[in-house]
Amino acid sequence: MSAPEAPVISVRGLTKRYGDKTVVDKVDLQVMRGQIYGFLGPNGSGKTTTIRMLCGLLVPDAGEGTCLGHDIRTESWAIKQRVGYMTQKFSFYEDLTIRENLDFVARLYGLPDRRAKVAAALERLGLAERRNQLAGALSGGWKQRLALAACILHQPDLLLLDEPTAGVDPKARRAFWDEIHELSAAGMTVLVSTHYMDEAERCHRIAYLAYGKLMAHGTVAEVVAGAGLSTWHVSGPDRRIAELARTLSGLKGVEMVAPFGATLHVSGADAAALDTAVQPFQADAALAWRRGEPTLEDAFIHLMDSATDNYHPDAPR
Repeated sequence: MSAPEAPVISVRGLTKRYGDKTVVDKVDLQVMRGQIYGFLGPNGSGKTTTIRMLCGLLVPDAGEGTCLGHDIRTESWAIKQRVGYMTQKFSFYEDLTIRENLDFVARLYGLPDRRAKVAAALERLGLAERRNQLAGALSGGWKQRLALAACILHQPDLLLLDEPTAGVDPKARRAFWDEIHELSAAGMTVLVSTHYMDEAERCHRIAYLAYGKLMAHGTVAEVVAGAGLSTWHVSGPDRRIAELARTLSGLKGVEMVAPFGATLHVSGADAAALDTAVQPFQADAALAWRRGEPTLEDAFIHLMDSATDNYHPDAPR
């Protein structure tokens, strides 16, 4: 019987402080090879700080663990050689062409057979026909492709994506995620921070961070179920739905009221209290009520509302 595969990332008690504020607080995580692991959370929740500590780019103040078999505290250089990192901000030379940017990155890594590897990256990301176009003239979606091509040029084992699709149109986002899943299927491990619920649902597992605390982690289904929400979906005329939303907000047992098109999601953690709150409105013939499943966004907001803000103006997030 073969031994179980070791995790690509395994950390315990990961902590980072800035002054008297703890921006990442005792986080435990395991990530397996080939997984797409999503990090969700409000702005300032510690997502980027956590990802940087996981891969040796930032030294934790407490905690221990390994990444790609190397100690995150003492072997950060070895980790960095096997990581591709795509930042939020486009960071390539806008007065160089796509091909020139990739060639520059290949030179930095000292890649053998550099030109062949650049040509392969251009083909893989659909950039070959635009290889002589200046990077500064590219749209957001094409800049995103260039950035991804540069990040995987040295064939890393771990890919870090920090809100990679912000400001990119839906078609480009879908194409980007199709490529990420192909990389994952080939064995590359991916850590990605995102605010988009549809992107989170394309991850194999997710971790929800709020103000430095790991509030939940697991598959999307596990995180939604773990939120413990009971939900009603109610539909009806637009004006009546708007009135109902205002009336229900703040009632005992009603924790969230959120419109989704012509449907209102009404949720609470106490199912009995929620049912008591909505029961008087269910006799209204203009409204159609049905039991519904909470969405990931419902769970996201519920978890955020239950977290304590640890804001510190001098702490990078």
